[in-house]
Amino acid sequence: MTTPLPISLFHFLLLIAAVCFTICHANSNVRCIHSESEALLKFKNDLIDPSNSLSSWVEGGDCCEWSGVVCHNSTGHVHKLHLAAPLSPYEQSALRGKINPSLLELEHLSFLDLGNNNFSSIHIPKFLGMLVNLMYLNLSFARFQGEIPHNLGNLTKLQYLDLRSNERGDNKATSLQWISGLSSLQYLDLSESDLSKATNWLQEDDPSSISVNSSKSLLVLDLSGNSLSSVSKSIFSLHGLVSIDLRSCSLEGTIPDYFGNISFLEVLDLSLNHLNSSIPNSLYSLNHLRFLDLSYNEIEQDISEILQGLSRCCLGSLDSLNMESNQLSGHLTDQRGQFKNLAYLSLALNKIFGELSSLKFFDVTDNQLNGTFPPCFGQLESLEILQFGYNLLEGVVLETHFSNLTRLTYLFGSQNMLRFEPNSSWIPPFQCQNLYLGHWHLGPKFPQWLKFQKKLSYLDISDERISDFVPTWFLNLPTRFYYLNLSCNQLTGGISYLNVTTTIDLSSNRFTGPLPRVLSTLGMLTLFIDTNLLTGEIPDCWKYWEYFSYLNLAKNNLTGKIPPTLGYTNPCMLNLRNNSMFGKLPSTLQNSSRLFMLDLSENHFSGSVPAWIGDKLSKLVVLSLRSNNFDGHIPRKICDLQFLQILDLAHNNISGVIPKCFNNLSAMVTTNKTNSKLSSWYFVDSLIYLKELLMLKGREDEYGTTLGLVTSMDLSVYRLKREIPKEIGSLVGLLSLNFSGNLLTGNIPDNIGNMNFSKLNFLNHFNVSYNNLTGQIPTSTQLQSFENLSYVGNHLCGPPLTKNCTSKSIPTNGANNRRNSEGSKVNWLYVSIVLGFVMGFWGVVAPLFFIRSWRIAYYQKLDHIYGKLYGFWATICK
Repeated sequence: MTTPLPISLFHFLLLIAAVCFTICHANSNVRCIHSESEALLKFKNDLIDPSNSLSSWVEGGDCCEWSGVVCHNSTGHVHKLHLAAPLSPYEQSALRGKINPSLLELEHLSFLDLGNNNFSSIHIPKFLGMLVNLMYLNLSFARFQGEIPHNLGNLTKLQYLDLRSNERGDNKATSLQWISGLSSLQYLDLSESDLSKATNWLQEDDPSSISVNSSKSLLVLDLSGNSLSSVSKSIFSLHGLVSIDLRSCSLEGTIPDYFGNISFLEVLDLSLNHLNSSIPNSLYSLNHLRFLDLSYNEIEQDISEILQGLSRCCLGSLDSLNMESNQLSGHLTDQRGQFKNLAYLSLALNKIFGELSSLKFFDVTDNQLNGTFPPCFGQLESLEILQFGYNLLEGVVLETHFSNLTRLTYLFGSQNMLRFEPNSSWIPPFQCQNLYLGHWHLGPKFPQWLKFQKKLSYLDISDERISDFVPTWFLNLPTRFYYLNLSCNQLTGGISYLNVTTTIDLSSNRFTGPLPRVLSTLGMLTLFIDTNLLTGEIPDCWKYWEYFSYLNLAKNNLTGKIPPTLGYTNPCMLNLRNNSMFGKLPSTLQNSSRLFMLDLSENHFSGSVPAWIGDKLSKLVVLSLRSNNFDGHIPRKICDLQFLQILDLAHNNISGVIPKCFNNLSAMVTTNKTNSKLSSWYFVDSLIYLKELLMLKGREDEYGTTLGLVTSMDLSVYRLKREIPKEIGSLVGLLSLNFSGNLLTGNIPDNIGNMNFSKLNFLNHFNVSYNNLTGQIPTSTQLQSFENLSYVGNHLCGPPLTKNCTSKSIPTNGANNRRNSEGSKVNWLYVSIVLGFVMGFWGVVAPLFFIRSWRIAYYQKLDHIYGKLYGFWATICK
């Protein structure tokens, strides 16, 4: 039975509840201070707010209810401003403008966050150093520029300071002595700043002058993205630090031995530097270390030594170790099993070999792992992410290898020599979202076990020796693919639709029928269906796609015209090579301002080469219109393509002359081949690289990762006339030059201003055969190194040809020039005769046409003469 409360106690509790309710109700009705409200409105007036995120800031309103404003519950003073812009959509939400000093009227302000905005035209305001109650200041990624104000050192209560720059060097500091005043500072981020002139920070001779020593409370220090070259000893006196980030600081030499002095260190990031030698023993004394990243350095050490050293200090604490892209070697054993909390291990891009071990995350990509697939994989019950691609593993993979991998969501095993042919009824124990098995052997049947993968978003089963149809159940999987790669198999039949949003690669198969319908509402990045047997026309439905980047439909049997709406997607690459398409180029293609690769070769396109190619497609690197029916002249606007490296207009009906302005093609003038668009891999969510078929040295070869190193010009089998312009000699970066099969006359140029044609040292293919060129081939080891076939079908002499230039049958350069000069005079004589006849004839006839009285008088005169002649002949005949 429950004992009832005494009446007096009940009244007492009721009284307390009433008082609490009154206090809470009073606090909830606290309004902001009027002067602070006015200060905030002044602050707003100097801002540009494109997304109206401050729309609640209105005159007469309660500023404590305004967006981003937090007031103190009891006093109503503004003490927090949360004005950071969301990362997406950045342009529509970032605040711009100026920072009004009215913020100084917010005397109780302790928290100010202006991160991710766009104040690109101004410095960090100096008056922020007068907000003496600030405890939190975040100006990261706000695009401030210039000197960091020294009076920030007046903020003695400041605990958190984040001044990260958007671009390296936006924020600069000639001195960091002001940090000595931040006695309460716990978090400092100066990443991507320019501290190269802050000598009092880096000075080693006088530790007392180093400002950071005065901030003993500092726990987190981030100096990443600075050019420090070495680590200052002063940092190692900060014994309370728990996190140091010095990645990408241009550090060189050995890892400093002093890190062992920071006994509480938990996070150490020295990645993306030039550190060499081995890990110092002092690092193995950090008993609290949880995160160690030494990736992308030049550390030379045996992996077993590193694991053994770390086992002495942080056996129970280490949960992340990244040693990717060093020069590690040795045998990977089960030492890792001692680290009970290690969840992330990356040893990719080293020279490690041996057996694999259990992890939640394990990455040994691009090592020298060999042998068969480790049977112990089947026992790794905690494994979620496994990456072992680009190794030398071989043999048969069994179902038992995956028997206990129930948590596996990410598997990257591409580019090994493994064979996996499970029973047709096998059901995988895992549900992968990312599955990359390229270059395995899964065929010849389409893998039936994929039908049980209900969460697949990324799938690569390229080059698997699959000779089969794509089953209907695969097209009807419940999830939408972001990335799908079925390339380099022998898949047949038609595909009516694909449920993919980002990347499709179906190249090098035997698909037939029309183009598949892609179920994407917004557009996609990559669509590769080249080297198949597709037929029909490209549908004109691209206007419904907001974006598109890479389209490759080369080497099919497509017909029809280029759909006009394709140009509105503004692609980066368009490859329709080797089809049966026809018609003129649609003018809408000039909207494709991002286009850097345009290959329409080996079709039946006609009309003139549009001048807007050089005007509107200014980013073109590859332009190939080879083997079509284009006519007219080469538009001079092409000379404006500053990035053009490959120009192939061969085998068309184009006439005229070679433009002298070709020397404006900057990418062919330089010998520095650094075009990142073509030479580097293109990442979506797996490796996709651009490739192009080029006709060099008389044969067609495919260029992939080396495409960015190629520069070539092919104007062969045209009807080009006159001489080779001497300006061609400026294109010293050319690797291949082909003018064969034209009507070119004159000599191969020798002296071209200050440049000698014979100094085109980078040429490895040169062809001017079957023209009407005369004279001696310019003397040079380069031009003499080409075969005779490069010069046949002309009237040339000299090495490498066997014809001697002293022969009477071969005119010398000087004689040929004189002959050309004399021929020029004869031509002018005939021109003068024709002009005289035309002027004389029309000088008489034209007045008769236009002056009636002259015409009547003229015919009367003719009639009179005729009458006299008739009478004369009549008299004679009698």
